[in-house]
Amino acid sequence: MAAVQIKGVEKYFGANHIIRGVDIQIEDGAFAVLVGPSGCGKSTLLRMIAGLEEITVGEIHIGGKLVNHVSPKDRDIAMVFQNYALYPHMTVFDNMAFSLKLAKVAAERIRERVLKAAEILSLVPVLDRYPRQLSGGQQQRVAMGRAIVRDPQAFLFDEPLSNLDAKLRVQMRTEIKELHQRLRTTSIFVTHDQIEAMTMADQLVVMRDGVVEQCGRPLDIYDRPANTFVAGFIGSPAMNFIPGVLRVASGGMQVEFETGAVLPAPIAASGVDGQRVIYGVRPEHLHLVDNEQGLACSVAVIEPTGAATQVMSKFGPINLACVFRERRDFAVGQKIVLAPEPARAHLFDEMSGKSLMQNAGVN
Repeated sequence: MAAVQIKGVEKYFGANHIIRGVDIQIEDGAFAVLVGPSGCGKSTLLRMIAGLEEITVGEIHIGGKLVNHVSPKDRDIAMVFQNYALYPHMTVFDNMAFSLKLAKVAAERIRERVLKAAEILSLVPVLDRYPRQLSGGQQQRVAMGRAIVRDPQAFLFDEPLSNLDAKLRVQMRTEIKELHQRLRTTSIFVTHDQIEAMTMADQLVVMRDGVVEQCGRPLDIYDRPANTFVAGFIGSPAMNFIPGVLRVASGGMQVEFETGAVLPAPIAASGVDGQRVIYGVRPEHLHLVDNEQGLACSVAVIEPTGAATQVMSKFGPINLACVFRERRDFAVGQKIVLAPEPARAHLFDEMSGKSLMQNAGVN
C-alpha cells in the first residue's frame, strides 16, 4: 500500500491544455474516486498515474517515490480497464496468472496467489473456463483478480462498470468496495456516474475541464459544495437553482425572485445588498406548506418510484424538482406551495458561481 501525491500536474496534447495544474493527496489505503463529465480529464489523469501518458508539467509520487520517468511495469500498480482486456485464448486461471509468469514467480506460488484471489472473488468454479464462457460480471471479476494477484501498491480503475447492466453495476460496485475494505490497498477509481462516486468513495475528487473543482469526503461535498458546478453535478435529482437578488437590511437578509416571491437567505450565507445571486436547494429539502410563505408552483410531472414521489413543478420559468419520501397524490397543473429548509439551502454568487456560504468547500 502507498500514498499517491499529485503535484501541479499539467498535460498538453499539442496546443490543447487537458490537465490544468492538478494537486491531489491520496492517503495510504484510501479509496479515491475521480468524477466529472466526459472530457474533464479524469481518465487522462489516471493514465498519467499509471505511466501510460507522459506528464507535461508537475510530479507524481507513489509511496513517496517520484515516478515521472518510471515505466508502467515498474510503478507497482495494477489497472482494471473498462473493456476488461482479458486474453480470449487463455483460461481464467491463466489470465490471472499471466503477470506472475512474466515476473518468473515460482509455479507453486502462482497457484497459491491465484487461488486466494479466486476465493475472494468467487471465481474458483470457473478457473478452467475461457472469457467467452463468462458473464460480464464474471469477466470483470477476472480482471480484478488479475490485479489482486500482483499485490500492488495501488489499484487504478478506469470506468470498470460502464459496460454492465444497471443491476449488475450496483452489485459490482458493492463488491469492489467490499474488496477494498478487505485488502485496504490504495485505490483510485474513475467514473462519470456521480451516484457511483458518492457510494464508493471515501475521498471524492470532482473535476471539470482539467481542473479539480473540489476534493473531500463525499457527504462534505454534498452538504458544502464550493460552487454551482459541484452543487449541480453531485446529487440526483440535481440541486435546484433559482436566480434572485440579495436584499440586506437591519432585519436580516432576504432573496427576492423575479416572480416577486421572497425567502429568507440561507442560514450562514453572506453577501451585499443588491448582489445578483443563485438560491440553491436540493429536491429533498423542499416541503409542502399550506400558506403563502414559500414558492407558489404548479405541478408539471409526477414520477412515483415506490420509495418516494418525485415531482417536477414550475416556479415562473424555473423548473423545480422535489422529492417526497411519502407517497403523494398530485394532479398535473395542481397549485402547490413549496418551502425550503433555511438551514439546508445554499447561496451562490451569480457571476462567479462561487458559494456564499460560510465553510463552503472546507473538508
